[in-house]
Amino acid sequence: METGKELLTIVVQRKDGDKALEAAFKSGAPGATYFYGRGKGVREKLGILGSFIEAEKMIILIVAEAGKSKAVLDGVVDRLGMAKPGKGFAFIQKIDQVVGFY
Repeated sequence: METGKELLTIVVQRKDGDKALEAAFKSGAPGATYFYGRGKGVREKLGILGSFIEAEKMIILIVAEAGKSKAVLDGVVDRLGMAKPGKGFAFIQKIDQVVGFY
């Protein structure tokens, strides 16, 4: 069954979380769920530069129509400068089935 929906997962430094949410909503996100976590690995690999990356993260989940998810992702990437190392990462996954999406 094709749902036509995609899941955007966005992981950013906790201090950038509100900016990411604002950018997502401005870019057409219908809603979002977020929670907090800790990152490990990249900070250690970057050495001295890694000290500028916070371990505390905000993980944002957004379900959007397949035709709109890329625009939402692009809006967040542009607003936070996520093309630079240490600014977070994001990805889109196809959703095969969804229940309770309003």
